[in-house]
Amino acid sequence: MENLKNEIKPKVEKKKEYNINNQFKPTNAFIGASWSVLITGITAYCIGLWNADMLLNEKGYYFVILLFGLFTAISVQKSVRDRMEDIPVSDMFYGISWFGILVAILLLIIGLWNADLALSEKGFYGMSFTLSLFASITVQKNTRDSALFEKE
Repeated sequence: MENLKNEIKPKVEKKKEYNINNQFKPTNAFIGASWSVLITGITAYCIGLWNADMLLNEKGYYFVILLFGLFTAISVQKSVRDRMEDIPVSDMFYGISWFGILVAILLLIIGLWNADLALSEKGFYGMSFTLSLFASITVQKNTRDSALFEKE
């Protein structure tokens, strides 16, 4: 009877234990791809400005929008991540970060709407700006995640 009970017992497989933190560690390929996309977006935007038939003050306007957008995108990413990890972030900084990114996007849209550029040029600036913002957020995330694993 004892042998019969042992044969009937369902086999319970041991679950593999995973390091939950390891799944968030960015790979070198992802880090490299993020940096290359950021450099590509910024370079394309700047080459477009360099070759554009605009006055110097217009080129400066679009360049400052790019810099402002990159800074505020990183600020938004940092403040959102800090709040997720229960790191204190003032409501003022959080609000200013979101306001800043919205203003940067709005200023680019208004500038391109009123610019005497071909639609393809306007689309080029919009897409390279968007690419640069997204890549800056990704690079910031990778930098922060990598720093977390270096502490361990």
